[in-house]
Amino acid sequence: MSVLRILFTRLRLEEKLLNEAAKREGIPCELQNVTDVYYGGRDFCSPDDVVLARCVSHNENESVAALLESQGVRVVNSSRVMALCGNKLSTTLALKGAEIPQPDFRVAFTPEAALEASLEMGLPVVYKPVLGSWGRLLAKVNDIEAAEAVLEHKSMLGAIHNIFYIQQYIEKGGSDVRAFVVNGTPICAISRNSAHWITNTARGATASNIPVDETMGSILRRVQGAIGGEFLAVDLFGVGDGWLVNEVNDGGEFRNSIEPTGTDIPGAVVRAAWEARPR
Repeated sequence: MSVLRILFTRLRLEEKLLNEAAKREGIPCELQNVTDVYYGGRDFCSPDDVVLARCVSHNENESVAALLESQGVRVVNSSRVMALCGNKLSTTLALKGAEIPQPDFRVAFTPEAALEASLEMGLPVVYKPVLGSWGRLLAKVNDIEAAEAVLEHKSMLGAIHNIFYIQQYIEKGGSDVRAFVVNGTPICAISRNSAHWITNTARGATASNIPVDETMGSILRRVQGAIGGEFLAVDLFGVGDGWLVNEVNDGGEFRNSIEPTGTDIPGAVVRAAWEARPR
C-alpha cells in the first residue's frame, strides 16, 4: 500500500500541520525523522510511496531527494526543483530564460569586479549569498565605503561567498508579497509588512491577506512553468501595476500564512503530493 512519508530533521509546526492534514484527507501518512538514517545500502522507502522531503537544511533535503529518486521513489518537490530554488543564481537564470520580470542583477567572482558591477548598477544594491534562506546574510549597501567593507568581509567567508550575487535594490514601501502555488495553481498570498527593509516573517514582519488577482496569478503560473514543482512559495515585489519575482522557495514555511488567508495550505500540499504517487 502506498504511504505519504513526511521526512524531517526537526519537527516544526509545518510538518505537524501536514501530518494532521493528511489524516483529515484520509491519506495514509507517516512522519519520519531521518537525522540518523544512512543511505546507499537497503532501500529506505518503497517505490510505491510518495515522499514530502522537509529537512531543515536545504543541502540535506536535496541530497535525500536525489538518493531516494535513484531508488525509484517519487519525491515532492523533486531534487531538480530543489536545486533550482536552492541556488539564487540558478533561480535567476531560470526566470530570465522564461522572460519573467525580476530585479536587475550582476554576478562577479572577485571583490574588485563586484564593486565595479555595483557602481555600474548604481547604489544602493543588495548583496545576497547564492545559498541561504530566512533573510540571513543579506546586505543593503548605500555607498562605496560600505560596499568595499562588505565585499572584503564576504571574500573571507569561504568559497561559496566568493560568488558575489548583486541585486538591484527595489524600494518596496515596507512590504512585499509571498504567494503559494500548488500544482501550478496560485492558492493564496500574504503581504509581509515591516519597518525593516528585510520583510521576512522569520524576522518579525507581520502578515496580512492579499487577493491573488489575474496579474499576480499570471506571473505565478509562469514561475511554476519555469521552475516546476508541486509546491512553491514565491516572493514578489510590487512595481507600478505589475510584479517582479524576487525569490522562489521549494519548501517554504507557511505557518504564518494560514490564518490571514483563511487557506488550508497544508491540505493543498498533501493532496498534491498524494496525487503525485505512483499508480
